[in-house]
Amino acid sequence: MTMLSKRAETKSKEKREKTTIKYRYKALNADGKTVSGVEIAGSTGAVHIALIQRGFQPLEVKEQAGLLKLEITKKKVPRKDVMNFSRQLAVFMKAGIPIMEALEVITDETQNKILKKILKEMVDSLRAGDTFAAAAAAHPEAFPNYYVGILESAELTGNLDKVLNQLADYIDRDTKARAKITAALIYPIVVACMSVVTVGILALFVLPRFVVFFNSFHAKLPLPTRMMMGFSGFLTKWWYVIIAVMIILAVGYVMMRRSEKGRTTLDGLVLKLPVVGDLTQTAILERVCRILSSLLVAGVDLPRSMSVTAESANNTIYRKAIEKIRVEMMEGQGLAAPIARTGLFPGAAQQMFRVGEETGTLDQQLEVAAEYYGRELETKVDRATALFEPAIIIFMGVIVGFVAVALISAMYGIYSQVKVT
Repeated sequence: MTMLSKRAETKSKEKREKTTIKYRYKALNADGKTVSGVEIAGSTGAVHIALIQRGFQPLEVKEQAGLLKLEITKKKVPRKDVMNFSRQLAVFMKAGIPIMEALEVITDETQNKILKKILKEMVDSLRAGDTFAAAAAAHPEAFPNYYVGILESAELTGNLDKVLNQLADYIDRDTKARAKITAALIYPIVVACMSVVTVGILALFVLPRFVVFFNSFHAKLPLPTRMMMGFSGFLTKWWYVIIAVMIILAVGYVMMRRSEKGRTTLDGLVLKLPVVGDLTQTAILERVCRILSSLLVAGVDLPRSMSVTAESANNTIYRKAIEKIRVEMMEGQGLAAPIARTGLFPGAAQQMFRVGEETGTLDQQLEVAAEYYGRELETKVDRATALFEPAIIIFMGVIVGFVAVALISAMYGIYSQVKVT
């Protein structure tokens, strides 16, 4: 060991001894049950090692936020940068370059400042004796749970280069799917925003001037005009109340998302919405099948894979359902029957799980299911966009048409009354 590396290791150890942070963790014990608690350590990687030494399988390790720390301000590394990092590291590992040296080279070439800082901290963690998976687990802003779970298995089996390529492929597919959905929704969102802005300008700036004009004639106005004037007057007089209500609703939504019960309620409501619910369910099914398949292919055992997949579902309803399926599976009830009892998986998914369980090809069946639901998601997004665009345009036309009818009918009525007099 060179003098430089000894000095770096000593510095890293001193830094870890001085900095101790409280971390909240969730893990699986020897009986397969989920346990949680608080651990004091220098990094999340150290927490992972401590839990593994106690016979636990870490599921989630997060720094216990203080009153002045807001998780919402934490920046995340773009998925594209994580994908490129995974591919680069896989090439170095396949070429036989030591992981420490590979990370140092990638760190020097990385343009993203956040990822560059994370990689430097990972190098320090490896020098201090952490595993690569534990060093990655210390940075959930870059490496999600399923990524770390696959790395842990890859380090045990020794096929880290192959697994890194698989992770890069998954992130690439997921990024492209998200980009397609975003591109399909841009036009409807822009049209909807323009509709709201147009209605606001008409109600707050244009219509009040017509109100003064109509009142100067003391004429009897038709019903559409009175409705329009009433709506404009309400917005003009009570605009601050409307803004206050919107702020209260936004704050209430954020508070609900931060509580377990509130998150469950909101996620359940999303799944029940007419079109959005169907899209959300299809996206969750594709993600669950894809991640579970990747974990199984990497050699992660099924109970651990299901726990990581549950945390990655991004929906409380599905997370609780998958956790319940895992518990019932470990009690000897199999996999297909508990999945069918949840009522959250359609017939096609249930059939693929059943065939995979009976034939021992669950990873292959899940990959097929992921491809199927990926295509279904694209089709449904295109269909929803095709329906949403004309609906927004029709809504906008109705609003503008109503305003035009109200103004023209009022002016015609005033003209008639003036002509009679």
